[in-house]
Amino acid sequence: MPYRPKKPCARSGCANLTHGRYCDEHAKADMREYNKYERDPESNKRYGRNWKKIRAAFISANPLCEVCKDSGRFAPAAVVHHKKKLSDGGTNDKDNLMSMCESCHSRLHATE
Repeated sequence: MPYRPKKPCARSGCANLTHGRYCDEHAKADMREYNKYERDPESNKRYGRNWKKIRAAFISANPLCEVCKDSGRFAPAAVVHHKKKLSDGGTNDKDNLMSMCESCHSRLHATE
């Protein structure tokens, strides 16, 4: 299947082409700005370096979306979802985590 053509980076003045919204250089800067100014400081504490390690280990152990797998489809997992939210007293234990694809995760949060 052919790729979609690349488009210019959304950062003003940048001429780099990308498949996403920003080029690699500006995507990192955009994420830093989001974490600093728009994200809740408590979320930054919960989803720091330690969470990235836990998430990477869980995704490598569970590479398929659990929701899709239950319905007979095979989609790669991109997100690790907490069954019980950390803000509601959930933990990062394996029994509270669930690997999901982007579409299933978005659908789950849209219904909540």
